[in-house]
Amino acid sequence: MVALLILGGLLLIVTGLVWLVMRAFGTSLLWGFGSLLPPVTLAYVLYHWRTARNAVAFGAMGFIPLVVGLTMLAAQDPERLQAILSLRWLGDEQQTASELDIRLNGELNGQRFAPLQAELVDGILSLREGQDFYARRELTIRVGSQPQGALRLDVLPEDAGPQPEIEISWLLPEQELPEARRIPRGYTLHVDLQPVAPNRLAGDFHLVLPPKFATTLSGHLEVFTDRLRYRDGQVDTRYDSRDTLAYVVRDYLQRRFATRDVELAPLPAVSLPARELEVEVEARIGGQPQRLPLQLIKNESRGWRVSRDSFPPLAASAVEAPAPSEAQEPGPTSDSAHAIDRRLRFSLQRLLSNPAQYQELSMRVYTVRGSTAEGRFAGLDRDGRVLIRRNLGGAGAASFSFDLDEVSHVELLEP
Repeated sequence: MVALLILGGLLLIVTGLVWLVMRAFGTSLLWGFGSLLPPVTLAYVLYHWRTARNAVAFGAMGFIPLVVGLTMLAAQDPERLQAILSLRWLGDEQQTASELDIRLNGELNGQRFAPLQAELVDGILSLREGQDFYARRELTIRVGSQPQGALRLDVLPEDAGPQPEIEISWLLPEQELPEARRIPRGYTLHVDLQPVAPNRLAGDFHLVLPPKFATTLSGHLEVFTDRLRYRDGQVDTRYDSRDTLAYVVRDYLQRRFATRDVELAPLPAVSLPARELEVEVEARIGGQPQRLPLQLIKNESRGWRVSRDSFPPLAASAVEAPAPSEAQEPGPTSDSAHAIDRRLRFSLQRLLSNPAQYQELSMRVYTVRGSTAEGRFAGLDRDGRVLIRRNLGGAGAASFSFDLDEVSHVELLEP
């Protein structure tokens, strides 16, 4: 409705201007060509009001639906209106498109699909189109454990046994939540991605879903394997992501305690982008557990760093240059590897009774309207609403809340 009002208003205004130019040509060729310039157009309206008034009135009528539509859009989604008026989204799309070499042809749910973001993190291969909290269109493939090195998958519709689960989702302009479909089998998939330094995979990608899903995709794909970004061979600390913060904190602890024996626990949930953060860091340094409150600050030239960091770099003989994979969060310990799988008896009631047990775990929320939302559990707010936080392709994080009356059920996606 909002889009129709805005487009209808613009159409009336343009039609009125064309009609006005035609009236000017009917007066004389000089006025006709002159009316193509705004100052001369205004002069023509003033000198030949009787001839131009019908066209001016017709174009002025277009401002009514245009203003109403913009007012409704400002009330419903002020951030989208600001992005449209400032045209920042044009620069964002171009910048994102230059980060990865993605040359895919195909469609998702019958619509052209041109993903600009792609990553393989925590065993989930995701391709996104759009910069908002919910992508306009998104393809997700759960490949299992995070691969070390190349990724090769070949799946045919008749293959038996467990297969990677595929999910497609799309968001229509009039919808608040995206629609999603899960495809556990019956598809054709070929993936052959080879490592590209420092943190990418690149290669062939081919996917054909059953005909009712109207989804095919084929071509060359490049993906990030973590949420670090590099500049001139070094980690770019200006990039907003939890992996960047973990890298900065790890480097700080190594220099502060003069040892490379630093095992950093997952950082607490943070809201990005930001200029300053207070975090409680847990780490095992030289085999001893440590809990340290740190203040992280960011500036345009140096990126993220720990406040009041004056510790010198470690000598080359004392520490080797950390590999990119060392900046990632540590994997599970031997004790956690044998822990009980919390997915087996998980339910919404268990989540509400003990939310701390499931903090920062990946979940999928199903609403009574049939929509789904996926992200990491960020707790319950003061009103008891379920909070889900999702990473925006490395560019930050956003949260979404659900009233309990809106939630049909919740699915836990990891142990």
